[in-house]
Amino acid sequence: MIRFAAALIAAASVAAVSLGTPAVAATAAASGTIQLNSTVAQTCTVSVTDAGAQLNILTGSNVVTVGSVVETCNDGAGYQISVSSANGGTLKSAATGAQPVSYTPIYDGQSSGSSVNVVRSSAQFNKTATVAVTVPANAQAIAGSYTDTLTITIQGR
Repeated sequence: MIRFAAALIAAASVAAVSLGTPAVAATAAASGTIQLNSTVAQTCTVSVTDAGAQLNILTGSNVVTVGSVVETCNDGAGYQISVSSANGGTLKSAATGAQPVSYTPIYDGQSSGSSVNVVRSSAQFNKTATVAVTVPANAQAIAGSYTDTLTITIQGR
């Protein structure tokens, strides 16, 4: 049956050519391309929560949690968190005769004097870190209100 069909097709092709019917040319496939592009901007944010902690200057305060930070940074190379003090790592009072009281900030368990720099080696999303402070005892502190402000900064690498 297949031979008979092939013979009919061959005969029809010969007849089409001999009758002057134009032969149908094979069509070539055509294609095109679309280039897809996108850019993801570097986004680094911190959300800071103040714990409202009270520090005791007279007897000292050892690793008192003063707040928490939620870090998010999509930089694949990582990022840096900096903790800086408005008063250079001291609690200050406007009271007459009051001397600044030094303290040590601690960020996510790391400390290095009056400021802290923590380096993360990869992107992090919603990482929670603790901010704590250690104040040495000063039994001779002058009466008054002592304050300072810590600023938490995040920057992609």
